[in-house]
Amino acid sequence: MTVHNLYIFDRNGTCLHYSEWNRKKQAGISKEEEFKLMYGMLFSIRSFVSKMSPLDMKDGFIAFQTSRYKLHYYETPTGIKLVMNTDLGVPNCRDILHQLYSTVYVEYIVKNPLCMLGETLQSELFSSRLDSFIRALPFFSVRAA
Repeated sequence: MTVHNLYIFDRNGTCLHYSEWNRKKQAGISKEEEFKLMYGMLFSIRSFVSKMSPLDMKDGFIAFQTSRYKLHYYETPTGIKLVMNTDLGVPNCRDILHQLYSTVYVEYIVKNPLCMLGETLQSELFSSRLDSFIRALPFFSVRAA
């Protein structure tokens, strides 16, 4: 089991941060185009789920999977969206993404007076703590299956 990559978007669809660990295949397009495609897909899936669900879904869209990977999604009340792609063996990561937001993003970005909210995250300390957090996950493996 492993983590492939992580996106952090703001409420307007701007990719604030991107990291990858065990991504085998590149998209073949620029990172900016990839970010737009990812955010557009998330927007569409959230809209589809909210319209088609037979129940009132307070949590909304949480995850989906293909035959190759699983996408985990967490949105904060302020509109920050965390998206993590993993392999299929990884269980639901909603709690992990919430923990990542509260212990890494809030501590090293929101509480940092040098970081401007809404701008690309360029804090080396944040990147380092994020990498340590992901590598410490029980399902993280350096070798992707």
